[in-house]
Amino acid sequence: MAMVGLFWITETSVYVGAEPAGGGWSVRLTADGLEALGTNQQGAKWAWSEVRSVGVHCAPVRSSAKWVVGAVVNTVLDVAAGGGDVPPPFEVHVEDEDGTTELDTYSAALHGYTETEYELSVTLLQRFVTGIADVSALQEWGRAHAAAGTPRRQEREALLRGWMEA
Repeated sequence: MAMVGLFWITETSVYVGAEPAGGGWSVRLTADGLEALGTNQQGAKWAWSEVRSVGVHCAPVRSSAKWVVGAVVNTVLDVAAGGGDVPPPFEVHVEDEDGTTELDTYSAALHGYTETEYELSVTLLQRFVTGIADVSALQEWGRAHAAAGTPRRQEREALLRGWMEA
């Protein structure tokens, strides 16, 4: 499994936010569209052709410098206190001809996403909607690389930029 921007990528699936556990919330992306997972939202599905826009609200975002400092401080505190933080939830808003549906998902980044990765991810989501980019590129990358884990920040940003054109 690997986190690249707002996306959690496994060898078989792509999620906005974290991969769901049990009845946990998530939004799964496929080449055909997106679907809501988890308690009280499971079963909602949209084909990309039905979606007018996808927005992300309340995602934990930090500047790069704050992210590094915060991650180090939080990691030290987690180790000292025994860990166990639950990642914060955020919202994915899916707009179609009937209006906007607010979906919940959990952050895959316990200490927040960098501003750059957040912005690139939101742009990539809109490119899925318009057909400029294709989720298949993320799925292919996942099959080949997700088992190796999350790449470094510079590689994640480069991947997001590359996927915007795929």
